[in-house]
Amino acid sequence: MPIVFTEEQELFRRSVATFVEKELLPIADSIDASCEIPAALFRRMGELGFYGVKYPEEYGGSAGDTTMLCILCEELARGSASVCMGAGGQALMNTYCLYHYGTEEQKRRILMPAIAGLKIGAWSLTEPNTGSDISGIQTVAHRTPGGYRLSGRKTWITTGVAPDYVIVAAKTDRSKRAEGLSLFLVEKETPGFSVARRIETLGVRASHTMELLLEDCDLPEDHLLGGEGNGMEYIRLVMAEARLITGGIALGIARAALDASVAYSQERRQFGQPIAKFQAIKFRLADMATDLEAARYMVYGAAKLSDQGLPCVKDAAMAKLFASEAVMRITDSAARIYASYGFAMEYPIQRYLRDARVTIIGGGTSEIMRHVIGKEMGL
Repeated sequence: MPIVFTEEQELFRRSVATFVEKELLPIADSIDASCEIPAALFRRMGELGFYGVKYPEEYGGSAGDTTMLCILCEELARGSASVCMGAGGQALMNTYCLYHYGTEEQKRRILMPAIAGLKIGAWSLTEPNTGSDISGIQTVAHRTPGGYRLSGRKTWITTGVAPDYVIVAAKTDRSKRAEGLSLFLVEKETPGFSVARRIETLGVRASHTMELLLEDCDLPEDHLLGGEGNGMEYIRLVMAEARLITGGIALGIARAALDASVAYSQERRQFGQPIAKFQAIKFRLADMATDLEAARYMVYGAAKLSDQGLPCVKDAAMAKLFASEAVMRITDSAARIYASYGFAMEYPIQRYLRDARVTIIGGGTSEIMRHVIGKEMGL
């Protein structure tokens, strides 16, 4: 039984799918090979309203829902996971805190251009010595007469291209762990802020991954987003949805790999017949399709809970865990079906296989998802 979308959601899905077919798929391989997302393509997605799905019309959005955000990521990742990583971050993590906790001036000056694709943001949590243990963040924000002074180093920061602004998690009270975290808006012109280096990655190569340096960055008081000590609360809220869009990315990559495998298995002939006729291939394709369908139910089921305002932390973690592990199985099976050609750079299967790995890391590893699920179970 297929997932049933509302009329609005289905119209949105078709619009994104059309963009993918006409504008993204023809250049997807070149984007991966060049490790660059064209700036014009990033702006184009802003023109099409992709970054404003969750935000009201007064800020340039379309007042959509989490399901539409997952639809966006599934369809874009089907074309290019690199492009999807940039777009998904821009549509959620990079803009969420500005919309909910920024000043009206910040919303007009930064959020609205970000939704339009004219400014690029980044979400900055991870540090060289702090990954899953967010409460152990060492970047500090000291009170000054005019606001705050930030110092620290951030790593594994993902964005489509160099950011115009960054949402930074820092400690405003080092004597505390989670309760001492706060979130700040740091703009690229801020003295002391710099991109230290770019990290070369195995997959999603065009979605630049960076290390950022904050050296005594002086910020005005209104660049604190949401109040001191509330950072972990906001991080939990945005991460639940981030896990769902990671699930959406997994769905898109898996769909692309499955579709390619079905087509290839019907064209490739051995021993006088298409290889799809052999039980070993047919069963592998059946398992791939079953994995994908189960993942879709979990991702969109959790998204529906979010849209209804119901608790979805456990469901989002389960969906992300299952979908990310499923896409690993699906892309591996696709490479096996392609055999030698699955090892060749001229076919997109190798790209799907490489890109899939980001889903078992981004938004929290599979082990962290199991921890979250266990905690929600009261364990």
